[in-house]
Amino acid sequence: MKTSIIKGLIFSAITLSPLALANQAGDIIIRGGATLVNPDNGQSSIMLGGADSTMTLTNGDDTQLGLNFVYFFDKNWAVELLAATPFEHDITIQDKNAVLGVDGANLGQIKHLPPTLSALYYFDTNSAFKPYAGLGLNYTVFFDEEFSAGPESLGLSNLALDDSFGLSVQIGADYQLDEKWSLNASIRYIDINTEATFDVAGNSIGKANIDIDPMVYSLMLGYKF
Repeated sequence: MKTSIIKGLIFSAITLSPLALANQAGDIIIRGGATLVNPDNGQSSIMLGGADSTMTLTNGDDTQLGLNFVYFFDKNWAVELLAATPFEHDITIQDKNAVLGVDGANLGQIKHLPPTLSALYYFDTNSAFKPYAGLGLNYTVFFDEEFSAGPESLGLSNLALDDSFGLSVQIGADYQLDEKWSLNASIRYIDINTEATFDVAGNSIGKANIDIDPMVYSLMLGYKF
C-alpha cells in the first residue's frame, strides 16, 4: 500500500506540467520536519576574575521539530521565517590542568530559540526540482540556563547567556510531489555568538565568550496554500 502511494506521488510530479508546479506571487508554503542544530566544535575559553583559567567549554548538538513559513513575491523571490521547538544543548567543560577537577563533566544545559528571517532566491529549472539560496538575519534567545549538580556543588551558580543577533546563509531545494505537497531539504550556517557569565562561590567572576556558530540541517514536508 505504502509503495503504491509513493509511486503515485512520483508519477504525479513527473507528469505535472512545469506551469502547474511553478511558484507564483502570493503563494504560501508551510513546512514541518526535523531540524538539527550542530554547533561549532571549537572550544571557548573560561575567564575567572579577568584571567584565563585554562578551562574551556564545548556545546552538544540537538534535533527538534522545525517549522518554516515561506511567502512568494514572484516565482523567484520569497521571504522565509524559520521557527522551531526549543533546542537544548549540553555544555561540557575541559579542565586539563585540574583547576576544579571536573574535566569532561557535563557543566550544565542551555535552551534557545533561533528564529531566522531570510530572503530566498529560487532558480529557474522548469521542473519539480526547485533549488534556492538564502540570506537572513537571526535572533537567538537563551533561557533556562542552569548548572548540573556537580558544578553547583563546587560553588558555580547564576549561569546566564546574552541573546544574539547574527547573519544566516543557506542553500536548499524543494521537490514538488504534486501541486500542493513538496519535500524540502536545506543547509544553513548561523552566526550565533554569546557571552556567558556565572558566579563562583557567590562572586561574579566567571565569563566565557562562546561562538556557537552552528550548521543547521533540515528535512521537511511542505504544503502550498
